Amino acid sequence: MKFERLLQIVGDEPLFETGLLLAGDVNADEIRRQLVRWVAAGKIIQLRRGLYTLAPPYQKTKPHPFLIANRLVEPSYVSLQSALAYYNLIPEYVPVVTSVTTGRPNLKETPLGRYQFQHIQRDWFIDFVPNRVQESQEVFLATPEKALLDLVYLQPGGDELPYLRELRLQNLDHLDRNALWELAQEISKPKLQRALQNILTIMKEETEDTYETLPKPTS
Repeated sequence: MKFERLLQIVGDEPLFETGLLLAGDVNADEIRRQLVRWVAAGKIIQLRRGLYTLAPPYQKTKPHPFLIANRLVEPSYVSLQSALAYYNLIPEYVPVVTSVTTGRPNLKETPLGRYQFQHIQRDWFIDFVPNRVQESQEVFLATPEKALLDLVYLQPGGDELPYLRELRLQNLDHLDRNALWELAQEISKPKLQRALQNILTIMKEETEDTYETLPKPTS
């Protein structure tokens, strides 16, 4: 296969897998060898075995980091600090894309960044939704409430008030209190119940601070 043919097949797709090239009457071994050559030549970038993206300047659509995370490990969804930062619930820039999976925990180093996957039990693998992060790219992303409770659930001491304060949570009016309560009931664990009470305490404090900083009405 010539490289020009690869460009035609991939088109605007931000990522592609080896299987896309193996349809029809083709020499699978030769295609795999050609992929190795194109990676060595800097024409394509390998993210994991069988998953690639075109390298600039051949790339028409840059893959969003969240899309890469979804495809690196399946099934998985973006959550924890990355999702909280995406929703502007924490102020920090998150250099590692964080996800959860029912598979093994893993840290994947790729030419396009670092991707961390934490294991979560299957009955807690819920409340993530398709989210269009770019015009043509839809990813599985935790809801704001689930991203926060995932972090609480997986972080040692994550339910404690000092840890929750260290997160410097912001824009808490974007959180749905009913959704938080329902998720905390989904898995009957004391840790989540304690965390919920502490989160509600911080939400109340933020509301009180907002009212205190409003200008007093003039007569």
